[in-house]
Amino acid sequence: MNALGITDELFFTLLDRAGAERQLRDATAGCEDGELFLEYRESEAISLDDGRIRSASYDATRGFGLRAVAGEAAGYAHAGELSDAALSRAAAAVKAVRQGHSGALDIAPRATNARLYTDANPLTQMDFAAKTALLQEIDAYARARDPRVVQVMASITGEWQAVQILRPDGQRLADLRPLVRFNVSVVVKEGDRRETGSFGTGGRFAYERVLGNEGWKRGVDEALRQALVNLGSVPAPAGEMEVVLGPGWPGILLHEAIGHGLEGDYNRKKTSAFAGLLGQRIAAPGVTVVDDGTLPDRRGSLTVDDEGTPSGRTTLIEDGVLVGFLQDRQNARLMGVAPTGNGRRQSYAHAPMPRMTNTVMLGGAHTPEEVLGSVKRGIYAVNFGGGQVDITSGKFVFSASEAYLIENGKIGAPVKGATLIGNGPDALTKVSMVANDMALDPGIGTCGKQGQGVPVGVGQPTLKLTGLTVGGTAV
Repeated sequence: MNALGITDELFFTLLDRAGAERQLRDATAGCEDGELFLEYRESEAISLDDGRIRSASYDATRGFGLRAVAGEAAGYAHAGELSDAALSRAAAAVKAVRQGHSGALDIAPRATNARLYTDANPLTQMDFAAKTALLQEIDAYARARDPRVVQVMASITGEWQAVQILRPDGQRLADLRPLVRFNVSVVVKEGDRRETGSFGTGGRFAYERVLGNEGWKRGVDEALRQALVNLGSVPAPAGEMEVVLGPGWPGILLHEAIGHGLEGDYNRKKTSAFAGLLGQRIAAPGVTVVDDGTLPDRRGSLTVDDEGTPSGRTTLIEDGVLVGFLQDRQNARLMGVAPTGNGRRQSYAHAPMPRMTNTVMLGGAHTPEEVLGSVKRGIYAVNFGGGQVDITSGKFVFSASEAYLIENGKIGAPVKGATLIGNGPDALTKVSMVANDMALDPGIGTCGKQGQGVPVGVGQPTLKLTGLTVGGTAV
């Protein structure tokens, strides 16, 4: 059975489809856009700490969100109850947005038969006992690897989301979205010193991809390697210096520092640092950034977005020049451009807005060795932990969970306590070398905006920034 047939069984045994379509048409009459978003989601999370299962949860939710869009205004109502009565109450609420407004219905999204990931529900492919036993095995394996391991924390999370989107013109679109993730953290102790290393991976596929023997063992080995590296770390220097970012996950810095500023709503409302700069140089030559929601099996990918528009590959910055923004349907219409497949929502309880999918800086002409060899004194940041970003200004502070000194082109001692401080628009102009080793992150990103969290991906090659401020503990 295809996605439309599966979602029909999930939703229209509880709702009258013909009645739902009538309510939708009535609620959006005279509006430019709107949709009925139906969602069913199963999710689970199991975590282990210090040899014991610390928590285990399972949740199943079903509900709808109804939206009517009139000009710049939107009415939105949602309910965790799938019934004709609940939908009728929602329709009465959202139609108020059209008072005094008359518009023509916007063009429907383009239909697509492309599938970027499996339809299968990962939660049904491995039973609970096997998952808990595997977590215990992970704990034992990590402790056996090194006698300095004193604590192991591991978790498995998964979900299966089924959505159907109905439009006032009668179009119906459906998607079935699996999502899994595996995380492990290892604490090591030597003398009085304790350090932590961690690793996470996931994507839109079955558990087997990350929980097969080779998958989880590689994850534990990487977490242990990072913890042991940090045992030998020295205080990070502070001041303005050259910084080399490693490939893959360090792309989270650019994602946060510039990605939100390239979303359509912030630019339409002129609250982004990039508002009004379309067609102008905003980054160093050689910097090309794309948002690609079409990468198979990736955490941030979507066959269709939460408005029914097929995901796309949108070039945002090309050779340093700003050439595009990420758009949902409403902001695209108001800005006179085409939607890019970036209308996303956390769940049926949230209205869609422009959001990133997999945001990637493309590779350049240099080798990683050339980039590192060009640095006289600086920091090589390989992995990041937490960070804070002001979306409007692009100012950021990011903490490196694994970083090294660079002295005379050579990687030196690992450092602890390094934070990178700057602002996105300025940082883009300080990119002086881009390597040819572009890599995607392992599948762990979640992006927040206006209280909504959605899964995302990032990626970048090794790159060098000149004159970035590093906060540390040694001068």
